[in-house]
Amino acid sequence: MTGGAGFIGSHLCATLLGQGHEVLAMDTFVTGRNENLEEIFYHDNFRLVEHDVTEFIHVSGELDTVIHLASLASPRFYQRNPIKTLKVGALGTHKTLGLAMEKDATYFFASTSEVYGDPEVNPQPESYRGNVDPYGPRSCYDESKRYGESLIRAYREEHGLDTRIARIFNTYGPRMRPDDGRVIPSFVRQALTGTDMTVYGDGTQTRSFCYVSDLIDGFIGLLDSDVQDPVNLGNPNERTIQALAETVLEMTNSDSQITYEPLPPQDPMVRKPDITKAETELGWSPHVGLKNGLETTIEYFENVL
Repeated sequence: MTGGAGFIGSHLCATLLGQGHEVLAMDTFVTGRNENLEEIFYHDNFRLVEHDVTEFIHVSGELDTVIHLASLASPRFYQRNPIKTLKVGALGTHKTLGLAMEKDATYFFASTSEVYGDPEVNPQPESYRGNVDPYGPRSCYDESKRYGESLIRAYREEHGLDTRIARIFNTYGPRMRPDDGRVIPSFVRQALTGTDMTVYGDGTQTRSFCYVSDLIDGFIGLLDSDVQDPVNLGNPNERTIQALAETVLEMTNSDSQITYEPLPPQDPMVRKPDITKAETELGWSPHVGLKNGLETTIEYFENVL
């Protein structure tokens, strides 16, 4: 698994180990952290390797599945590292596909709702082709994932590779970095430290937030299925950013004030998954409500901060 020390990767590692699998995790620790793996670091079936997946990957022995999660998913990080982001999506996907071919393994790719860009259709089904600017300020991330999906389809058609593609919508939970820059860790950090909570735009833009354990259940369901086309994984419970800020203030009993800054260029105004495909073909839907997920996330950030 690439990106194994990251927010989502560390949760997936723990789940797979709990199911009795052996897990080899790779990470460059640009955004991944050793502390995310503290609970499993000395597990008999776990091994961690520091490796850049844009370089040749050698793994001895057999592999059942190659999972490519490595990416700089936060705008704060991918806009600082646009070339690295593009290389992980292009070269990293190519190298991990080659490994899957060598091992005759199933290939799992973590794509993103960002392939839909600033959508003109809401909610977004997998059939929606998106509204993406290939030369825009977010393009390094969007296009890295769109290219990755295209490359995977080519390997599937030309080589018969068994593939899975998860289009991940906004996900949150413990092990997110306090400096991640995405809205939930930013709001929680600001509320807990008593600093102003920054809402970009007027707060009417919407997002749909999926708790990390629900996402991991979706990953497992997709891996256990025969679905080789992209599948949306996210929580369709859409809400405004203003409402989210007010919820975090209430749950943290914070005295922080909400302030407003200009909306970043091309920041999507809506984001909501159509999960009909996941429900019908995987038997999956999210179960953790936002307040329950936020309660655990806030507790985690209280300990970290």
